Amino acid sequence: MRATIIWSALTIALVAPLIAAAESPLLAWREPVYIAAGFAGIVCMELLLLQPLLAGRQLPYLSPAACRSLHRLVGLALIAAILVHVGGLWVTSPPDVVDALLFTSPTPFSAWGVVAMWAAFATALLGIYRFRLNLRFRLWRFGHTGLAAITIIGSVVHALLIEGTMEIMTKTALCCLVLLASVRALANMRVWEVRRRA
Repeated sequence: MRATIIWSALTIALVAPLIAAAESPLLAWREPVYIAAGFAGIVCMELLLLQPLLAGRQLPYLSPAACRSLHRLVGLALIAAILVHVGGLWVTSPPDVVDALLFTSPTPFSAWGVVAMWAAFATALLGIYRFRLNLRFRLWRFGHTGLAAITIIGSVVHALLIEGTMEIMTKTALCCLVLLASVRALANMRVWEVRRRA
């Protein structure tokens, strides 16, 4: 019963924001590329919900090995979704993207999004090159989780500041779930502990 509730709640958390966004009147006059970029941003937030759940092994029926594999795959999917999000915005309005990347945009949400993007790229690179970098596990773990935390916080603030396609209630609920899942995962993993692990 507990497993059914968890998977049902997760499904609702992932599907509801997409349905609500699809019904937004703001989509009426938008170009397809812009709409795709916006939905890619929603997918980014949803993948950020999955990542801590997988890292903390909080999803029932998934073995530790499956959680690790899915964590890597979802991380790659997150990077792809970010590229679609930013790429689509670049196609529709290059000056706005340039201003955001240079931190000269007048909209506060842009800076938070850019910081989250670069932190996500750095998190992924640390994950991919973990063994090649030959870092001690403790140092790698702090770096990876620290950058992931920056990605999550930046993304949540970025999403909450934007008044766009996402419906306000489902957006707020999704952001809260991302934060709660992340805090719980960090607490369960006890990343502050000094411990040798492979």
